[in-house]
Amino acid sequence: MDRRKRVGVMGGTFDPVHIVHLILAENALKQFDLDEILMLPNGDPPHKTGKKITPASHRIAMLRLASEGVAYFRVDDMELRRAGYSYTSVTLKELREAHPDTDYYFIMGGDSVFQIETWHRPEEVMSQCVILAAIRDQVSMADFKAQIARLKEKYGADIRIIDLPDMMLSSTEIRRRISEGRSVRFMTPDPVCDYIKEHHLYLPEANTEEGEV
Repeated sequence: MDRRKRVGVMGGTFDPVHIVHLILAENALKQFDLDEILMLPNGDPPHKTGKKITPASHRIAMLRLASEGVAYFRVDDMELRRAGYSYTSVTLKELREAHPDTDYYFIMGGDSVFQIETWHRPEEVMSQCVILAAIRDQVSMADFKAQIARLKEKYGADIRIIDLPDMMLSSTEIRRRISEGRSVRFMTPDPVCDYIKEHHLYLPEANTEEGEV
């Protein structure tokens, strides 16, 4: 009997996508024997209400450039096409209904393991997928494992830890460096760097000069 398809789901604003996103996805795929990684840029994420987010057309274009040539990375605009807020609980429901022969593995940073109960219908998120989480932002392993155990006890969550090198990099840091005219080379793939420069992304609003990318 053929095994069910295993798909990793990676959501986020990807503003912009960077190498840690890609390394996280690659490590999850290899460690848990996934068939592909589905990357879903958020349309209107409720947790970032009031924050300035780069237009979706740019974010998905950069994500496609970053994943180009990698057969098991797939970019989908399903959350961008949805009106209103993008909720993980709804996305997983739609994916499972469209592909009942597939098991979904939701990839997240370790900080989200502590925040997931504030999400829309967290019990539905945890019942519809296996969660693959990587420790980031200097979270202690003891606290991380204690939180995983608590969520398993309360919700029956299946949460597994992704092996990931400790790399301190974020989209926020990349945007800040570009706004300051500093280089972000090697922090995001070269085609993404070129795209950012070509479209003058992340520059101070009062500054029309190109920063060094």
